[in-house]
Amino acid sequence: MPVNQKFQGGKAFGLLKAQQRERCEEINKEYMEDQKYRDEEDLPEKLDSFKNKYAEFDLNDQGEIDMMGMKRMMEKLGVPKTHLEMKKMISEVTEGISDSINYRDFVKMMLGKRSAVLKLMPVGGVGRVVS
Repeated sequence: MPVNQKFQGGKAFGLLKAQQRERCEEINKEYMEDQKYRDEEDLPEKLDSFKNKYAEFDLNDQGEIDMMGMKRMMEKLGVPKTHLEMKKMISEVTEGISDSINYRDFVKMMLGKRSAVLKLMPVGGVGRVVS
């Protein structure tokens, strides 16, 4: 197919999602090579799960999960949060720099040390809550 061909509808959406997953996979490789995470149990499986969960909730396909995307994710995972809790979570993960979470921040949040706010987030998107 010519590179300059314009896609519409489902084909365009599929192409966007494939590109998004590719970008996430590049970041996953960085985590796989990072000495800090070498001892993380089941790291490849966790990263794959994170990539899929992230792609599902990046509602605007811009490579970031905004407040509404995070809210939907938490509701779907069975741990709904208030607007204030969402703001705190995003602020903590991005260190106050952004009002949305990029994939790198998302993985860091899921693999890293969790604060009181982040402890309520299910690990790996499978509903297991960290205590």
